[in-house]
Amino acid sequence: MGKKRKQKQKREVDELLLDAIFSVEKEWKQIKSLIDRSIEPTFEGNSTEKLARSKYLFLLKEAKQRNISAIRYSK
Repeated sequence: MGKKRKQKQKREVDELLLDAIFSVEKEWKQIKSLIDRSIEPTFEGNSTEKLARSKYLFLLKEAKQRNISAIRYSK
């Protein structure tokens, strides 16, 4: 029973990670789009975009290390 429970917990964490990836990706792309359309992007705007991109890449790296795929967890 312990192994089955552990597998269920891993799956739940993996799904939360995928949700976070999609959420952060959307946020990053919205910020990037806004920066790209700006005539003179501010330092703060560029910093915000870089931070969002870094979060996204970090989460992707974590997903790769955990060997998870969005295709396996489609609802």
